Amino acid sequence: MKTANRLALSGAVIELKALRHTPAGVPVVEFRLRHESEQPEAGTMRKVEVEIDAIAFEALARLLAQAAPGRRLAAAGFLAARSRRSKRPVLHVTDIEFE
Repeated sequence: MKTANRLALSGAVIELKALRHTPAGVPVVEFRLRHESEQPEAGTMRKVEVEIDAIAFEALARLLAQAAPGRRLAAAGFLAARSRRSKRPVLHVTDIEFE
């Protein structure tokens, strides 16, 4: 069975933590992305609203750290558990395009 774990989502940055570095010295920034749209479902349009935690590393972290809350962007990446103790999903961003 082929496995897939790829997510693309556009929205506004509603929370942006300060740029920090991992113990290995890798730049990292955590943020929260809010998406709103209308999507077709069961023959009708459905209003969709969702907020998701996200994280970016290296050059993308430096780029995001300069963004202001409210900035719109399209992000793509994969989902992973927040930690070994928490299985809450976090979007690990591998591609960003500011709108």
